[in-house]
Amino acid sequence: MKSGQSPGSLKSFENRRFYAFIDTTYLRGRACGDLAKALCDGGADVVQIRAKDLSEDGILRMAEAIKPVTDRASVALVINDSPNVARKVGADAVHLGQEDFFHSGYQRAEEVTGVPAKMGLGLSTHSPEQAVRAVAAGPDYIAIGPVFATPTKPGRPPVSLDYVRWAATNVTLPWFAIGGITLQNLDDVLAAGATRICVVSAVLNADDTAKACREFTKRLDSRS
Repeated sequence: MKSGQSPGSLKSFENRRFYAFIDTTYLRGRACGDLAKALCDGGADVVQIRAKDLSEDGILRMAEAIKPVTDRASVALVINDSPNVARKVGADAVHLGQEDFFHSGYQRAEEVTGVPAKMGLGLSTHSPEQAVRAVAAGPDYIAIGPVFATPTKPGRPPVSLDYVRWAATNVTLPWFAIGGITLQNLDDVLAAGATRICVVSAVLNADDTAKACREFTKRLDSRS
């Protein structure tokens, strides 16, 4: 828990293992609130709103529809890319890429989250060097990936399981493996040392979203 953060005011990421997404690329006409409920019913611990094609107003409207669902399920809500929306809606965290954080001039998490923290912060990392720098900034968690090639991040070369193994040995704050993770390769990711995972397309493209989540969480539970 960050300094100045009151107990229970923000959800910790320490005991959260399955991180799911509502990505507008994969909505296919589904209502975002219904999709959020399916993710929560399936056992997601975290739901991130990722809407690269929407304005901040559009993301805010999505967040306002989704937050009551995640609140009822005690699931952490994360907003991708937009600290303003995260602040306005009272999200548990904002997630930023390396460029959005360091290239924007930020050096410490509290420059984004506020003091005392109004929200948490997650940072993407793609190499051990980026992870070391990110951890030093004091986020609530980092993402390790993309482990495998993924259409969610076209053009981004996969970091391979070697980076997962490195993180398992060297990163002490909560971290999530992300990128191209499926039920077919999940055991390899867990064997490399991951205990928390992010899944996008393997859940959002499934015929039954809640069932797909449950299959992942069951596998995670069996390895705990």
